[in-house]
Amino acid sequence: MSKVRRSVYDVLRGSFLTDESAFKNWRILIFIVGLLLIMISSAHSADAKVVKIAELNREKRRLRAENVDTSTILMRMKLESSIRKKVKGKKLKPAKTPPKKIKVTLKKE
Repeated sequence: MSKVRRSVYDVLRGSFLTDESAFKNWRILIFIVGLLLIMISSAHSADAKVVKIAELNREKRRLRAENVDTSTILMRMKLESSIRKKVKGKKLKPAKTPPKKIKVTLKKE
C-alpha cells in the first residue's frame, strides 16, 4: 500500500485519534468543534433577527396604512361641506362677514 493510500485509510478508520500524537489532534478537534458551535449559534441568531425584522416591517406597513386611512377620514371630516351637513339640523349658517383678527399688545413699563 502506498503511503498516501495508507494515511487516507488511517484517517477513515480514525486511528489518528488513538496514536501517540492523539493529544494534539484532540485539542485541534475540540477547538474546531467549538468554532463550529459558535458559528451555528451566530447563524441561528442572525436568522432570528431576520424574522424579527420581517415582522416589524409588516407591522410598520400595517400601521402606515392605518395612519393613511385615519388621516383621510379626518380630512373628510374637516371639509366645509361635511361640517355644513352636520350643523344643518342645528340651524347654523356661515358668517356673512369674515372674522376679525384681535391683536394684543403688551406695554412694558
